[in-house]
Amino acid sequence: MMIDNNNMGRFFDWLAKPMNQDDINAWYLANNITSELTDLFRDFCISFLNLLKETYLGDDFSENNETKVGMTIEQKKSHFDWCWKKTIENFNKENIDFIFNEKDDKFFKDFFFDIFYNHSDKNLKDGIDIFFDSLFDKKYKKTKSDIEIFTDIYKVLERSLNVI
Repeated sequence: MMIDNNNMGRFFDWLAKPMNQDDINAWYLANNITSELTDLFRDFCISFLNLLKETYLGDDFSENNETKVGMTIEQKKSHFDWCWKKTIENFNKENIDFIFNEKDDKFFKDFFFDIFYNHSDKNLKDGIDIFFDSLFDKKYKKTKSDIEIFTDIYKVLERSLNVI
């Protein structure tokens, strides 16, 4: 099967093109996305990310052709788990209860390993805050890719929110 590069280019252009506000609002309406939960989920993600960054001991690095270890993969997993549980506990103290099933827990672990732990570029890690702020900001122009990532995160958190 031959891939038409012209069609592939148009697909990537379509995917990266900012959506207009009417289409974004229609998407939110169709997916039952509310401002109140968006704000809550933003706070959850930013709280988790801040704790993750504040307590992270660093990446592997090289010095004089010798590799120095910041954190092993097992330590990174333990670090994630500790930050995750601590964030959930902190929200529980405010009577906001999240209960994640194994699949949703894995979604976040995989997501943060992809965007945080697996990158040694400090600038990229520092930009994650901006990424989340823009992702959860309803006024910010979003691409189709942005809106899909946002919706995935929103739906996982929505499923996990235990409303009493």
